[in-house]
Amino acid sequence: MDVEISLDFGGTRRTIQQAFISCCEQLLEIALILTHESCQFLRRLWGGSGQEFSPNCQEDIGDGSLSSSQYQSHSPRKSAQNRKTGSRILAGEGDYLRHENNIKAQLPRLVSVACGFAKDQIIHSQYNRGKFGEDAWFMASNPQAYIMGVADGVGGWRNYGIDPGEFSMFLMRSCERMSHAPDFMPKRPEVLLERAYYDLLDQKCPIVGSCTACILTLNRANSTLYTANIGDSGFLVVRSGQVVCRSQEQQHHFNTPYQLASPPPGHDIKALSDGPEAADTIKFPTQLGDVILLATDGVYDNVPESFLVEVLTEMSGISNPVRLQMAANAVALMARTLSLNPKHDSPFSQNARKLNIDASGGKPDDITVLLASVV
Repeated sequence: MDVEISLDFGGTRRTIQQAFISCCEQLLEIALILTHESCQFLRRLWGGSGQEFSPNCQEDIGDGSLSSSQYQSHSPRKSAQNRKTGSRILAGEGDYLRHENNIKAQLPRLVSVACGFAKDQIIHSQYNRGKFGEDAWFMASNPQAYIMGVADGVGGWRNYGIDPGEFSMFLMRSCERMSHAPDFMPKRPEVLLERAYYDLLDQKCPIVGSCTACILTLNRANSTLYTANIGDSGFLVVRSGQVVCRSQEQQHHFNTPYQLASPPPGHDIKALSDGPEAADTIKFPTQLGDVILLATDGVYDNVPESFLVEVLTEMSGISNPVRLQMAANAVALMARTLSLNPKHDSPFSQNARKLNIDASGGKPDDITVLLASVV
């Protein structure tokens, strides 16, 4: 297979960006065609009616993951209706508000994807779902809400022979599991974070480490986003080319974020620890077309916000997860590239300079990107 890809770097930033995304699309299409599972995905995506995904469909594409369980690819502005293929109803139960057995209004959906890179690709050369180096993430849904989360393990624990990724991974897996519990509260992501944290502390075999974390839920009944953030991971909501809602970094001092922690029992190790009650919470009403970026600080420390806004704006109203995946890949790859550029005047280096700290160039770090569109 011959593939010819060329870029004219003499153009504007938008031209370069569009050419880059176009190249990514070509490479992804090639990767999809070359694998059996991906061919099945293509058949589901473009075959048959070409409008619906089968229930509980999940596909991984390299270091990205499509999460399309219970999602539909039709326009969010179409009237609510059940679509059938043969005898199978593709509009899942819980997708609509019902009153006296009559459909009243279509509930909001999140079409979400993930992508990321481990800082040290040699140590973390194999892709594991839910983990990019010391970062971890999850995406889940239930009839009440869509839930997403990221956590960034604190790398300093490696000095004590501890894998920081185990703490962040356990915390995110607990959040994912508890989001399906009968007593889950879609309006209280801070409670979900708290329960997962104390579940970690209650393990008979201690899980040592610490991490930052950001959890968000889209409550389907009122189209409202509820968030809980502790540390310097975080989220952006972009609408009509503007950031309309964002999390605030929580820092004790420069490059020392708030963090949940579990020190080793019986050892005199002074570990910085903040309780889950310290999480900053936000309630924000969403609209159709809003685009949400949830990411660890490996993104925000390296990529200028103007670039993030530009990419997210172009994804407004997009319900095709492949197109969203392209945008998530572009953000993650840009963060990765800039993090390794010693000449890049990164947001991290700019903040350091304000404090008279010499930290020029990009900041090498694990990178996790969760991108979602409200449709």
